[in-house]
Amino acid sequence: MPFHVCPTCNKKFSYKSVESCKHFPFCSKRCKMVDLAAWFDGKYIVPGSDEEDSTDRRQEETG
Repeated sequence: MPFHVCPTCNKKFSYKSVESCKHFPFCSKRCKMVDLAAWFDGKYIVPGSDEEDSTDRRQEETG
């Protein structure tokens, strides 16, 4: 059985398959929700180019 380390709590857990692990890559629903909250709080960002940022701003201003 493969093992994986939860990216939120660093707990090592096993699973039969990715499809059978309901919250993969997290060990539990709680860890999944903690990660989602971090995205909502702006703790994680996806980098983009300056060109994409300026295009987004122009669309918001004209929209």
